Amino acid sequence: MGKLLVLIVLVLAGVWLVKRALLNAARRDEGAPPAAKGSEELVRCAHCGLLLPRGEARQAGGAIYCSEEHARLGPGR
Repeated sequence: MGKLLVLIVLVLAGVWLVKRALLNAARRDEGAPPAAKGSEELVRCAHCGLLLPRGEARQAGGAIYCSEEHARLGPGR
């Protein structure tokens, strides 16, 4: 019975330590300045209006699109 109690306490302590470490890591990430997170300029798709990072956008005919399909379809309404 005593061994079971010790095992339960050890498991609970391990879970608590892991949870605490994960929360500390999340807090550290939240405190980082926006530029440090690799933020890019956001651009709007000419077809659907979706905002996306410039590095992921497609450019065709002088306009910016979110996908090859929207670039093929051209500007939206």
